[in-house]
Amino acid sequence: MTFAPARPETMPTNPIFNPGGNDDVAHRTIWFGETTNLMQLNDVRYNWAVGLYKQMRENFWIPEKLDITQDVTDYWNLTPAERYAFDGILSYLTFLDSIQTCNIPHLKASVTAPEVALCMAEQTSQEGLHNQSYQYMIETIVPSERRNDVYDFWRTDDVLRERCEFIAGLYQQYVDHPTTENYFVALTADYLLESLYFYNGFIFFYNLASRMLMPGSADIFKMINRDELSHVRLFQKLLPEAMQVFPHSKDRIYAMFDTAVQHECTWTNHIVGNQILGITEGSTEQYTKYLANARLRAIGLDPLYDEEQYRKSPYAHLERFSDTKKEAHTKANFFEAGVTSYVMSSGIDGWDEI
Repeated sequence: MTFAPARPETMPTNPIFNPGGNDDVAHRTIWFGETTNLMQLNDVRYNWAVGLYKQMRENFWIPEKLDITQDVTDYWNLTPAERYAFDGILSYLTFLDSIQTCNIPHLKASVTAPEVALCMAEQTSQEGLHNQSYQYMIETIVPSERRNDVYDFWRTDDVLRERCEFIAGLYQQYVDHPTTENYFVALTADYLLESLYFYNGFIFFYNLASRMLMPGSADIFKMINRDELSHVRLFQKLLPEAMQVFPHSKDRIYAMFDTAVQHECTWTNHIVGNQILGITEGSTEQYTKYLANARLRAIGLDPLYDEEQYRKSPYAHLERFSDTKKEAHTKANFFEAGVTSYVMSSGIDGWDEI
């Protein structure tokens, strides 16, 4: 067990306004600070948060501006297995972004560094935009008689329902019992959602695009993928800080990762399995464990799975579909330092460049 200095057992939340607070940089911390709860951004402690917020804002995009008319025809050119996967993955991703819209404010309520809170507020906004995107796809591509089945897929599919209940349960545990330990677990669960759970779904859509199917859907997922990487980066910054502040067990972190990998493989094999050209149960396991190792390294922990066996992605040929500038370097640049992004909006003025 690793223990941080003594902290209150119950996680404090910020008052709406705290006139007795101290927002000086020297007193500023991500948690347990004495913030006034005003957004004083003229002088910040966590410069990385300012840069990340700018990048998140520059990522602004509008789903309806992306053309998915070809996808309406392509939907009927999919095999029955591909249509089944299309519907189920859309339902699953809708769930993920829906609970993030609800969950992030609970975590943000205890953050006492305004520049970090700003990133989390922008993340919440982006999660809502992603749900708007899924609705746009369902209402445009899926025939009217099938739409309710997509929205209700989690109700009728036992595997998906069990998966949803497990993920939401980790968040609900903190809402019901807001201890510092449960807060750390919720942070870790959030990192797993953002960094692991979306990506087999993204691969499915990039796989279709590689075969000249559903190109508009792939374009939407490029944008969502890019947003999710900024969320991954946020939690890659927060978790190492949290490990210095909250009581936690590294064994628990590894156990959470292993469970997440098992659940992700079970779901993907259920919805995709060996029925889609270019995706197999073996490649799903390879990719998910490869990804888990990378996410662990990014927060300063050792890989969980054999590095030699899981050192490469089996979907490297599909990564170019996730690059919004079509230069195959979005992911690499992001995890090394910054992000090369497609910008639909103008730049953000007001803060000095870092």
